[in-house]
Amino acid sequence: MPTLPRHVIDFANPELAPQEREINDPAIVDAPYQSRSWRHFAAPEKSAIAGIWEAGVHLERCECDYDELCHILEGTVRLTDTDGVAKTFGPGDSFVVAAGFKGTWENLTPVRKVYFILG
Repeated sequence: MPTLPRHVIDFANPELAPQEREINDPAIVDAPYQSRSWRHFAAPEKSAIAGIWEAGVHLERCECDYDELCHILEGTVRLTDTDGVAKTFGPGDSFVVAAGFKGTWENLTPVRKVYFILG
């Protein structure tokens, strides 16, 4: 297997097993959904994690106390704030959901994204 330069992390690691979760708290979601994520990077001393996340169609209520950079690989997502202002993102789009965001995250289709979270 080829090696990587020191301090470089390849997200195309076929040996990394996904973390599977069911989100079913009725205070957060209207209907339960499944997600899978591959955490490729973690730096607890910096409150930072990064990886790939995917989930099916769902709507989740959010109150973010962290900053998250998202890059959509597949699918379509709509974010709507508590004022009703909405924006839809699709494949190739990148955006940051900054700490303080309150509203909904809605997967309009199954979604796969790269994420970097800084807490």
